[in-house]
Amino acid sequence: MKYSRRLVSVGLMAAAIGFGPYIAHAARPGTAAPAFSLKDVDGKTVTLASLKGKVVVIDWANYQCPFDKMHYESGNLPALQKKYTDKGVVWLTIHSSAPGKQGYHAPADMKKENVRVKNAATYVLTDYDGKVARAYDAKTTPQIYVIDKAGVLQYNGAIDSIPSAKAETLAKAVPHGANAIDAVLAGKKPSPAATQPYGCNIKFPDS
Repeated sequence: MKYSRRLVSVGLMAAAIGFGPYIAHAARPGTAAPAFSLKDVDGKTVTLASLKGKVVVIDWANYQCPFDKMHYESGNLPALQKKYTDKGVVWLTIHSSAPGKQGYHAPADMKKENVRVKNAATYVLTDYDGKVARAYDAKTTPQIYVIDKAGVLQYNGAIDSIPSAKAETLAKAVPHGANAIDAVLAGKKPSPAATQPYGCNIKFPDS
């Protein structure tokens, strides 16, 4: 199936599947991960600088996106979050859906959504103006980033190899995200270090 930057129909679902244009300051594997400061759903400020010395994983999320919904509600993403936070990884879920857009929830409602989907991330962060998503050139939900202890981005891309919203594909897919985390934890460079992400377009204020 060919994916475009426009809204396309997948079965009975209307999902925005796209890979927006790369921008000059996009985060690339092998370069320093862009600094950021965001608030979590409890109002606590979390900075990337404060996490130096830890392996950091980011998943960009939109619980209403059919693709992200599948990875959460199937238990796949919560299981990965628990597995790796138990190994000392700091897992950040970032929500960049703007107010009035699909996937937006005010912090109090987001807390309820986190419970519903069993999110097990270290922090769930809000990026309603989309500035951090744009700095990382995040395009889709889900999209995975892995940052090493020195603050260098080591992986950017898809959670796995099969662009599907059907849970039955999980067992057959190559787990690109998990493989990248395992490599970084072992002190190695992921291969591949970048893959084409799939899912719904991030719902920026101007999208």
